[in-house]
Order: sequence, then C-alpha cells, then structure tokens
Amino acid sequence: MSLRLHDTSTRTVRDFVPLRPGEVSLYLCGATVQAQPHIGHIRSGVNFDILRRWFLHNDYRVVFCRNVTDIDDKIINVARGEGIEWWEVSERNQRAFTHAYDSLGCLPPTVEPRATGHVPEMIELMRRLIDRGHAYAPGDGSGDVYFDVRSFAEYGALSNQRLDHMRAAGDTDVEQEREKRDPRDFALWKGARPGEPCWDTPWGAGRPGWHLECSAMATKYLGGTFDIHGGGVDLVFPHHENEIAQSKAAGDGFARYWLHNGLLSVGGEKMSKSIGNSLLIPEMVRRIRPVELRYYLGQPHYRSVIDYSEEALTEAAAAYQRLEGFVQRASEVCGPTPPTSYVPRAFSEALDDDLGTPAAFAVVHSAVRDGNAALADGAKERAATTLAEVRAMLGVLGLDPLSSQWASGEGTGLREVVDALVAVALEQRQAARARKDFPAADAIRDQLTEAGVTVEDTPQGARWELKRG
Repeated sequence: MSLRLHDTSTRTVRDFVPLRPGEVSLYLCGATVQAQPHIGHIRSGVNFDILRRWFLHNDYRVVFCRNVTDIDDKIINVARGEGIEWWEVSERNQRAFTHAYDSLGCLPPTVEPRATGHVPEMIELMRRLIDRGHAYAPGDGSGDVYFDVRSFAEYGALSNQRLDHMRAAGDTDVEQEREKRDPRDFALWKGARPGEPCWDTPWGAGRPGWHLECSAMATKYLGGTFDIHGGGVDLVFPHHENEIAQSKAAGDGFARYWLHNGLLSVGGEKMSKSIGNSLLIPEMVRRIRPVELRYYLGQPHYRSVIDYSEEALTEAAAAYQRLEGFVQRASEVCGPTPPTSYVPRAFSEALDDDLGTPAAFAVVHSAVRDGNAALADGAKERAATTLAEVRAMLGVLGLDPLSSQWASGEGTGLREVVDALVAVALEQRQAARARKDFPAADAIRDQLTEAGVTVEDTPQGARWELKRG
C-alpha cells in the first residue's frame, strides 16, 4: 500500500506513513446533534468508511474515533423552542445519526465519545494552556476561559489566513466580547448562564466550547499525536484551525494529516436546515435503498462538491443495480464464491491516489462487463474469478450485495420473507408449465410483474428480482 493523500494542512499530496507500523489512528468530527441527519451530514461518514475499509483490506489495525457534540448553543436553543431538556434533543438526534450511519453500511467506530462525558479532560487541557500562557480567565468571576490567538504564531496556517485579516470570533455575545484581550480570541469554556447546563471548573461553572471538546476527546483516545483528522471542508475554519491551535499550544503534536470532504449542495446552495433544503436520511431511504444511497454518496471523489439532483440519484441507483445483478447471476451460476483477498492493480492504484473513488468505481464496472461476457459465453471459471474480485472491490467500497449488511434486506429480514412467497408462486408456475397449462403459467408471471417482481427464465431455472424505481 502506497497511499497518497491530499493534506489540507500542507495543500499538497503527501505520501502517507503511519505513526505506528501496521496501525492507523483516525479521528472524524461527528455530529452536533441539534437536528436529524441529512445526506450532507452522512457524506463524511461514508467517505471515511471507505478510507477505513481500504486500510483494513491492506491489513492495518484501525482505531477510529468519531465524536458526538451533545452540548452546544444550537442544541440549547432547540430545547428552549420545544420546551424540553437539552439532553432530550441530544439523545433523540444521536440515535437518529447512529441509525443513519448504520443504515448506509458504515462500520461502527472503535469509540464514539460524547462531549459531556469528557469534562475532566477538557479542564486538564485548559489548565495546560493557562500554565503555558496560551489561555486566560478574565478574572471577573464569569467562568469564561479564552484562547489567546496572538500567543500562537501558527494560527491561521490550516486555513491559509492571516490573523490581522480575520474577523472577531463569533462564539460570544457583546458582554463577553469586553472580557477578551483580542476580539479573535475564541472561547474554550463558557461561563454559566441562567437556565443552561453547567459543570464546575477551577475558573467557575459553565460549559465547554465546541473546539475544546474535540481536542480533548481526540487526544484521550488516540494520543497526543495521531494519524488522520477529517471532516467537512466547512470545518476548516474556525473549528479545525482552533483545534490545532489549542492542541499544539498545549504541547501535543495532534493530527499529522488533515482530510476534508466537499459539501453537498442543492441548486448550488450548501445543504442546511436553515434554508429548507435538507434531505433527511429517513425520508431518503423510503425513496431509494440505503445501499443505492451509499453508492450515490461514495462514488464522487471525496473532495468534490455534490450538487444533488433526482436524476443523479436515479442514475446512481441504476448503476448499482447493474453491479448487483451481475453478482446475483454469477452466484447462481458459480455457486458460493467468497471475495478474494486480491483486487485488480488499477483499483488499488485508484484508491492509493488520494482515495480516487471515481476511478475505482470505473474498475468495478469494467470488471462486471467482463464478468457478464463470461456468463454469456458459458465460461463459468472465468465468471467465478471475476465474481470473487468484484466482491472484494465492492467490499472495500461497502457495497457487496452478498454482505450481511445488504443481503438481508438492510437488516429487516424482508428479503427472506419475499423470497419464500415468490418461491411458492414460481413453483406453481413451473407446475403449470409442466402440465402445458401455459395460460396459467403466464398469468402467474403477469401477477408477479404487477406486484413488482421481474422473473427471468435461465438454464438454471427461474430467477427473480424486485423492480427498482
């Protein structure tokens, strides 16, 4: 494996060398759980899942931490608007995010820490920063603690900005602004406000700032220095810039590589709840199978912008069905054929080149065309070899139709029920054909077609599949 990654911190493609031989540590900024997930939220999860699976395929041990921000201004505001507790908002939406990641086939993280469970680590990080002269409490008893951006000479390097050209940090109100040494200083800790949750610290009661949370959780589970930190490109500034500043100022090496996925837009606008163009996961998976939605989100290059359209979604579903159709047909002809450990060189080269999924998907489709030709020629051995390779490649992409995730009807068991019912109908049709009652056989086939079941007669017997779209 000779992976090359486009590193946001250097704005160049760098050869990836793990911190520890045979092990990779990954950190992904997960959800701030103030609302239900839309497909823009889950894109980063799918992209990082493919990266993780590629490391696993190459025999790396992967430690993957994906955090949950379960306390935040937005969460508190939603709770106030609904007249419920802040933790009720966090809990229901975290469950929704977990279900969304699971439904799209993302492997569960090694650890998924919540911000509110790591206040001691945050207090320790603030203590280190204050002792080193990089953070301060105003001394007015407010409980606020700020990071002194002018004390860290590298501030702005990730986002390629100069401090003098930056606006004031937008995480405090007018009254708090007067406490700062510099308007661009950002809040590590926000002093207690009436009606808000708070935790005790040596500088007063309050709650954590967003940036502090991630640094504390990342280093808690991955160590002071780890391999790769990722998230959406919209997090580069201020969130990731501030994570770097507070972590390195405290003496940690922090992330060695920074990967950022592009956003998902609708009509050229960033997808967000505030402008009313969110495509929520529960609604999407009622219109399209989760595995097809994963294909749609995973096929474009992770750094590209996806401008959502129904046409593109339909095309992605059809493309996946072509792959699925080959795997199912070849499995019926060739019998049980597990994925091989080998993947074609062109596939490896594509993923090693900054996780080039468009080229990798093209290799899969090319192999499927060859496999279909082998089936048409009756070349069973060649078809079986191709099937094993296709399954291996689709496994890396999280799209193998015969994996436990997708073969059971996305975990519902529905496929088995439908299979049993269709099998009864096909047995009745075969019995009608055996007694040369062709009108009855055709009537059964027509009834199945009306129910959305396509029947194909093959030398191995009748096979069926659900019509899509």
